[in-house]
This record gives sequence, structure tokens and C-alpha cells, in this order.
Amino acid sequence: MKIIALTAALVAAPFSAFSGSLDTAPDVQVVQPMPPVKAPKLAFTLRAGVSAAPAYFGAKDLEAGPDFGFSLKYLALPGGRTFGSTDPNAVNEGFGLRGSFRYIAKRSAKDDPELTGMGDVKASVELGLGLGYTQRNFEAFADVRYGAIGHHAWVGELGANAVVHPNEKLTLRAGPRVFFGDSDYANTYFAVSAAESTASGFAAHSASGGALTAGVELGATYAVNDTWGIDGALRWDKYLGDAKSSPIVQQGKDNNVTLRIGLVRRFSF
Repeated sequence: MKIIALTAALVAAPFSAFSGSLDTAPDVQVVQPMPPVKAPKLAFTLRAGVSAAPAYFGAKDLEAGPDFGFSLKYLALPGGRTFGSTDPNAVNEGFGLRGSFRYIAKRSAKDDPELTGMGDVKASVELGLGLGYTQRNFEAFADVRYGAIGHHAWVGELGANAVVHPNEKLTLRAGPRVFFGDSDYANTYFAVSAAESTASGFAAHSASGGALTAGVELGATYAVNDTWGIDGALRWDKYLGDAKSSPIVQQGKDNNVTLRIGLVRRFSF
């Protein structure tokens, strides 16, 4: 009788009393849809490393210094207009915007005695934009920058590269470069005033703007992953025009060799 009474009680009990038993059907989980992932509005890369470059334009010897670089990878504008790609591995073929940045170290007679009598030139930072054209095995660019700190002059640069990809991580490039500066820029770095001529012994020299250097650059980029990379380059430039005829360059070298290597970091916002 006790067994019959116990069986009747179990049958009458609510089903929830058995949850978790071996006979209970598995719980049904409702999967909620994930919120949409917002695409970045801006993506760019920053490069930071070290370089070996002439102490000043026309110097004979190289000295170590910092190296910085900036490259615009993607920009979304109001109205749906976009430039570049959100994919860090994409080759953005066709025309696109690019950022342009250059740092120029100060020039001082205290650091370089051969310039005794010449006025010091402050360190400068140039900021600007450029237009680039890219294909898998070719790229070209035209950059315009303004001296936001230090010299307040306009400069520009034209360049092109042949590009090869030995593997999916390594990219090699090589091509010509031509650098332009306005008269304010040329006089800042290559002119010798009458007072400086008397104090230094250099002949007085007035420099006009135009094409100031031409050369070639060899570069390589290695992608460690989608965020980090290593980038380096070797560049040779020959002075042109009033830069070449400057007494500052003539007492030194009429060509430059620069080396740089650094880490590259991609940022998305």
C-alpha cells in the first residue's frame, strides 16, 4: 500500500520537481542575435623607429636620430563617401588619399663647427596630404606638406615604385623620388645672408624654390600580423638647382644617403 501511495504522489507532483533528473529533456537555449559590429570611420598606421641621416642638408657625416611616419588607410566621410579599405591585408587599387609627415632636426653651429657664423635653424615638423595611385605591382604618389612647426614653407614630393611580393607577408619596393620646396624653404636651409657670409666666410647665396633633390628609394615591409609590422628603407638623393650651388652643400656633400627602420602599428577608430 505504501508503494501505491508513493506512486500516486509522484504522478500528482508538478513536472518542475524533476528538472535536472536523467529523464528530463535538455533545456532549450534561445540564441540572441549579436549586435552589428560597427565599421571604423578612420584607420591609419604610425611608424616609429630610428634613422641614420646627414646632420643637416649638405653634411658629410650621418648621425642617428628618430624616425616617424604616418599613412592613412581608411576614411569614411559623411554622406557615405569612403577612401581606402577596412581590411588591413587589402591592396587598395586605384586612387586614394594618403597622409604625409616629415621631421627635420635642428641645425646648429654648436653641433657642427664647420657652420660657425651661420644662424641656427629650428627643428621642423611638416604635415600634409597626398594623392596616391596603387596597383599590386606599381604605385605612385604626389604629396604636399606645410611646415607647421619650425619653417613655415610649402614642400612637395613626387614618387613611384615597382612593387613585388615574395610571399604574403613581405613586400619590396623601389623607385624614383623628386623633392620640391618653395623659396622660403630653400632660403631657410640653403641660403647664406650677407651677415652670415661675413661671419662664416661662406659666399653670400640666395636660393630660389623648385626641384631641390632627386633620387631613388629601396624599401621593404614585413607584416608580423594584422596590427604590427616592420618597415625599412634606404634612400639616395642628389641636390639640384640652388640647393646644389649653396656654399653649405659645396663645403659638404652634394648628395645624401639616409637609412631608416621602425615598427608599424595600425589603428582603427
